[in-house]
Amino acid sequence: MSVDPEKTDPGYRWPVPPAGGWTGDDLDRLPNLPPHTELINGSLLFASPQTRFHMRALRFFEQQLESMVPVGLEVVREFTIDIDRRNRPEPDVIVAEEDSEDPDQTRLPASIVRLAIEVVSTESVGRDRETKPIKYARAKIPHFWRVENQEGRAVVYVYELDPATKAYVATGIFHDRLKVSVPSPIDLDLTAIAPKRRRAE
Repeated sequence: MSVDPEKTDPGYRWPVPPAGGWTGDDLDRLPNLPPHTELINGSLLFASPQTRFHMRALRFFEQQLESMVPVGLEVVREFTIDIDRRNRPEPDVIVAEEDSEDPDQTRLPASIVRLAIEVVSTESVGRDRETKPIKYARAKIPHFWRVENQEGRAVVYVYELDPATKAYVATGIFHDRLKVSVPSPIDLDLTAIAPKRRRAE
């Protein structure tokens, strides 16, 4: 969980959920929510403080994928996906079809998302390994990557949706280099996520 707002703002009051829990629309209506609040199973989840590995990984995937995805796809960072009424998660990085120029858009429909990437942090292990992949698969998002920190270096677990079972199937574990042909041809030097000092070791 993130820093308790009550400790930093004595006037803050936690939102009290309605019967049945919050909905995706509530994320746009509730005042003073912390940045990057997600909705999972009708419950609000607040972002934890970001680690340096997490920051480097997000920047790396955003910048590298932006240079590789074809016309018609765009890379979006830390933006919510509208899965259903009670679930509006926020992957760390998304590759989606370009569908709107609405400057006030606050979420993407799951139907246009081609790839969701989650960079695992200590407090998000359960969600990123279990909860979110199940929801992304049920929403028919065809590709999912999970990025983990292994002693300062990135390991990427790549999954593809099996349309028959509607579940993800692991298609590879990548350590130093990630090379795939879907959702588009992508070739990444994962060692670039580590600090320059670590790359030289």
